[in-house]
Amino acid sequence: MWRAARALWLIPPLLLVACNKEPTLDAPPRLTAEAEVPVATSRVIAPIAADLGDLEQRLNAAAPKTLFRIDRQEDVCVPPARITVCLKHERPCKGDACKDVPCKVGVKKAGVTPPMSCRIVGAVTRGRIRLSGSGERLKLRMPVAAEISANDVGKILSETATAKAETRADIRLGMTPGWTPTAKVDIDYSWTEKPGIELLGRRFTFAGRADPELAKVIARIERDIPRELQALQPRRKLEEVWAKAFTVIELNAKNPPVWLRLTPERLSYGGYEVKNGQLILKLQLEAGAETFVGERPPDPAPTPLPDSGPLKPGTGFRVVAPVIADYAELEPVLHKALTKLAAKPVMVPEIGAVNVSFGKPSIYATEGGRLAIGLSISARRDSRVLGSADGVVWLTGVPWNEPDSPVVRVKDLAIDADTNNAATDLLLAIARSPDVMAELESALTQDFSRDLAKLKVKIDKALADKRLGDFILDVQLDTIRYGVVKPLGQGAYLPVEVSGNGQIRWDPQKPAVRR
Repeated sequence: MWRAARALWLIPPLLLVACNKEPTLDAPPRLTAEAEVPVATSRVIAPIAADLGDLEQRLNAAAPKTLFRIDRQEDVCVPPARITVCLKHERPCKGDACKDVPCKVGVKKAGVTPPMSCRIVGAVTRGRIRLSGSGERLKLRMPVAAEISANDVGKILSETATAKAETRADIRLGMTPGWTPTAKVDIDYSWTEKPGIELLGRRFTFAGRADPELAKVIARIERDIPRELQALQPRRKLEEVWAKAFTVIELNAKNPPVWLRLTPERLSYGGYEVKNGQLILKLQLEAGAETFVGERPPDPAPTPLPDSGPLKPGTGFRVVAPVIADYAELEPVLHKALTKLAAKPVMVPEIGAVNVSFGKPSIYATEGGRLAIGLSISARRDSRVLGSADGVVWLTGVPWNEPDSPVVRVKDLAIDADTNNAATDLLLAIARSPDVMAELESALTQDFSRDLAKLKVKIDKALADKRLGDFILDVQLDTIRYGVVKPLGQGAYLPVEVSGNGQIRWDPQKPAVRR
């Protein structure tokens, strides 16, 4: 049985033997091609949260308590009182019936009092600005109170009125390509108690005088929201997220060392969300994820923060592992299986029982996507015709597995070689014998799902709550997919993709306390 105990990512693939088209026992040519490990595209969410209370506090600090004052002279504060007097109607009538009869002699709308001037003085103040919301919508509420006086009405009267209004805003936040916050505000207000005064039995309101000034205040709040939001979530934070993601992470310390290199490619804007009292800027970081076995790769060179772009579909964190089984690791595994087989005589068709011993095999990649295996065989038989033989028999084959399967099997196990040499023919017959073929098939068929599950545990541990300066990379992997095994120069390569979801969150380190 093959095991991956000596190397976390060096998982032994299936050793196969198949038909060698050349009828020769010469060693097949050796290939030196190396694996071209694909760079996986990984996407992680990178939310930056701001306390809604902090934004509320900043807006309250920026907006003045007294929104505006009124101090103006009105020439016509109270219009003149007028009456209509009819001395004679066109036909006789009495009481209410006269309303429908045209007036023949009289005066229409005769002024009985002159127009009265006044001085309107007052102030409009605001209460505390309140923010709330859910989903993509931010809601603002601001109570407004007014106290307005009409002084020197007709140079004899003065009256004071109070009023209340409520300002409401529905806000949709956005972002420019250069990472500047924007706000599209649908804002309105209404007087719940209009400013008005009872004068000489009539009510006069002053909302028309206050409305233009209140509209200016509303426009100022609309301008303040993006500016205050930018102060809470400065571009500096975005640049830090971007820069810290250029990193190399150790996935396994030894036997063998394994590294993950992340190279950011884009930072995408996914909108704002109001949730649990926080205003969350939703970001998606897209990076190339490369894995390396052996020495630590050089750090990727950071690049400036690019302009924002829309979110791409297919979010998720992906790692394509270059699972390479060094042939030097595989040879003793095969030797152990053959040695166990040779503990008793091997039954060879048309020859009988043969005492066999196997030396250390040789394994490497050869042409045509094949694996070359050299079996060192020593045979002893008490026979004048076939006494003993020593030599190396070369076999070739194609390692294979079903699509998306961790099970690697023997396929087309065969040897195609004939000679006129009795000793060599004995070695070939031993290699072709059902006992040897059955042992190879049994020993070299493996299900690596358990080994890869252990590998996933290692990756999970390495990528969970990984600190990157003031940020934490947290990845949860849940899926393993398997590629197709392929013999290459440096080893048998089985691509394995481990995927899941991850996020980068801002979690600044607290400064150390000096004692």
